[in-house]
Amino acid sequence: MTASPAAPAPSEKGAEVGRRIGVGLMYGLWKPRVLGAWRVPATGPVIYAVNHAHNIDGPMVMGVAPRSTHFLIKKEAFVGPLGRFLTGIGQVEVDRHSTDRTAIARALGVLDNGGVLGIFPEGTRGEGDFASLRAGLAYFAVRSGAPIVPVAVLGSTDRPGRLIKALPPLRSRVDVVFGDPFDAGDGSGRRTRKALDEATERIQKQLTAHLENARRLTGR
Repeated sequence: MTASPAAPAPSEKGAEVGRRIGVGLMYGLWKPRVLGAWRVPATGPVIYAVNHAHNIDGPMVMGVAPRSTHFLIKKEAFVGPLGRFLTGIGQVEVDRHSTDRTAIARALGVLDNGGVLGIFPEGTRGEGDFASLRAGLAYFAVRSGAPIVPVAVLGSTDRPGRLIKALPPLRSRVDVVFGDPFDAGDGSGRRTRKALDEATERIQKQLTAHLENARRLTGR
């Protein structure tokens, strides 16, 4: 996988605007309980690896995380006004069904600029248990050298809301647990298929352990 050098990095100012919007919405509509945010490195490139069980998981992390976040988001969401809004707040459009070199370049640009890249390593919304990881997370972590911070979002799928069934009940509690940062690579800098497969295996063990710990910590 190689990145196209022509793709501009997403807007950092836009991502900060997105974070502020997220703060207002997430704390206004629900009751987030944030644990371990102090573990996120204050500066330098970071990758958030977030479990994905509900559509609000990404916006929730954007709103409660200590640093503004550029998420990789499927291109199907970039339609009409929503697409322009997502681009404006520094999010990264990605085609999940091909080697999207523009998205790769823009995501690496975030990390090269010392920003925070948010990834749903399962690739799509599912059980949110990190059971099936795609290789993209390993590639970005090994290629950039950025540490991975595991993030568990719990409670977003406990029960549907009364007013809007597709959302958690208004003012319900959603837990967001940040884990300790870790390096995915083995220190050799290798980016071979074997090295990425080994990194993916290491990542899965770390993320699964974090999710189990988060569930114990929150009682969910």
